[in-house]
Amino acid sequence: MRNPTPEGGPERLLALADGVFAIAITLLVLDLSVPQGLRSGEYLEALRGLLPNLGAYAISLFVLAGFWRGHRALFRTVRQVDGQVISLTVLGLGLAALLPFPTALLSEYGDERASVVIYATAVASLGGVHLALAALLARRPWLRGDAAPARDETLSAIDLGVTVAVFLVTIPLALLIGPAAMWWWLVLIPVKAWLGRREESASG
Repeated sequence: MRNPTPEGGPERLLALADGVFAIAITLLVLDLSVPQGLRSGEYLEALRGLLPNLGAYAISLFVLAGFWRGHRALFRTVRQVDGQVISLTVLGLGLAALLPFPTALLSEYGDERASVVIYATAVASLGGVHLALAALLARRPWLRGDAAPARDETLSAIDLGVTVAVFLVTIPLALLIGPAAMWWWLVLIPVKAWLGRREESASG
């Protein structure tokens, strides 16, 4: 089988990814607002009403930041990209740009199991594309030139796999027990903290 022809370095692709993730994070903030001209009691009520929006914003910020960091780790030793790498990256960026929509559903209709299922599906799909990209890069050593894969790339792939697994499990959980399935996402905190320590020790 003929190797796909490289189409240049990854710099422009990484710059595009940085821009898309930054815009997606910025769009998350658009749902955070308080109407003008409120009286004191109404103002406090409006602030309390923002709590679900702030919670959804925090979750999606955590998710997008993790995917952005993982995406950069995958390309750390890549010297060239080809058409398939570009296509998978663009697909992943499209899913990242879409995340503000299920985030809005989660903030406005977080008590509906459909909102949790849609959000979990979006995040799992984004992670799945990143895993496919990691597998593709692993099978194409010629895109690295003389560079060997870094250990943190393996840890990044494990991180992606754990994220996809957690959000995939959320889908049947939400159908079974409803929005309470979101508490399952907290398992990512200790797992990512442990992986972060492993990455620090690997680079130290």
